Amino acid sequence: MHIYNTLTRRKEPFKPLVDGKVSMYVCGMTVYDYCHLGHARVMVAFDVITRYLRHRGYDVTYVRNITDIDDKILKRAEENGEAISALTERMIAAMHEDEARLNVLPPSQEPRATEHIGDIIRMIETLVEKGFAYAADNGDVYYRVRKFADYGKLNNRQLDDMRSGARVEVDVHKEDPLDFVLWKAAKPGETHWHSPWGDGRPGWHIECSAMSTCCLGDTFDIHGGGPDLTFPHHENEIAQSEAATGKTYVNTWMHAGAVRVNQEKMSKSLGNFFTIRDVLAEHDPEVVRYLLVASHYRSPINYSVDSLVEARKSLTRLYTALDGVEVASEGEQGAYAERFTASMDDDFNTPEALAVLFDLARDLNRAKSDQPEAAPRLAAELQRLAGVLGLLQQTPQAFLKGAQHSMALGEDEIEARIAERQAAKANKDFARADAIRDELAALGIVLKDSREGTTWVIEAP
Repeated sequence: MHIYNTLTRRKEPFKPLVDGKVSMYVCGMTVYDYCHLGHARVMVAFDVITRYLRHRGYDVTYVRNITDIDDKILKRAEENGEAISALTERMIAAMHEDEARLNVLPPSQEPRATEHIGDIIRMIETLVEKGFAYAADNGDVYYRVRKFADYGKLNNRQLDDMRSGARVEVDVHKEDPLDFVLWKAAKPGETHWHSPWGDGRPGWHIECSAMSTCCLGDTFDIHGGGPDLTFPHHENEIAQSEAATGKTYVNTWMHAGAVRVNQEKMSKSLGNFFTIRDVLAEHDPEVVRYLLVASHYRSPINYSVDSLVEARKSLTRLYTALDGVEVASEGEQGAYAERFTASMDDDFNTPEALAVLFDLARDLNRAKSDQPEAAPRLAAELQRLAGVLGLLQQTPQAFLKGAQHSMALGEDEIEARIAERQAAKANKDFARADAIRDELAALGIVLKDSREGTTWVIEAP
């Protein structure tokens, strides 16, 4: 198995620290608002990675944190006139609902920043003792960026280039403009914890360093996150963790691609910002998951109505192949499984893995008529391999007749139209029968005639 490592900028053979076990940490959500499509991309990408590693026989410990104390949380709670804990608990519950609808498995551990304040303070104390951090006269504690010789290695940046090429926050309390905060002094009335430097709360970057090492040890296999986290968040995590422990922090860094909406960056200012629940209110969750899986995890995804239409068509092809087949208890393992594994072993190449599923669906369709005795095992293999991607988890009937929220007609109305069409055909009024078929097709309801009668499925119009 080979994985692209953001740190080395190349694919590398994957060899975990402990044979048969994988330790992975992924930066989770700051819970001040509902999760958006970018969060969904990271959720689903690392869910697929976890599922596949387990499919390959690894014992995976997947840790994804929750940031439940942050400037944005304090501001939103104040705007809402609610307690911070009430806001964060409400948003965490909503996040779990969104994940479940997208068929994202819960992580092995889900540490919260507020549960690790003691660990955070101890790590900061270690950094101060080693000279990598200093307490300022305003009650804040800062990290000395220039003290860490390897700062910038994840993003291939030089310190002087960062200072001259980026807007750096001006703070008279810092020794150097590039230094970043580890501990923030509390303002009057603000939520705080006691520390050796006075009442305050942790900075964002130190939270992940403390939580990840507490859950997985000083060095672990994989650290993941969204594309916007490589700098400064993950760069700062490396600097803090390696300075504190004196050990390599992470062996493999992985980052998911961004989500674009109609080829533009998703942004509230552009009016193209969508929460997960906005999207799932209009579209089948499995269709949305398919769209997120269909692109390689490192590639950007374009979210649009057209892309969702194509995702539904693709899923419909797979479910149609399964429709009407009694699935065997075991799959027809062999060439399909080998190709699927080869694709996923190549940096989790889901587009190639899906191509294997479509070849399998094509052969299953042929077997239905040419080799019906082989169809049940082919169907089982299709379900088994798709399940590694978290797909084809519904019955074909549920998916093909589902998505009632997106249908212009209810099921009873569709059946009534079918009966009307049958009556027209019996009366040799074929023009009317064809017109009914065309009307339904325009609504995305496709009729299928057979000796047993007429059935229907939903396809994108």
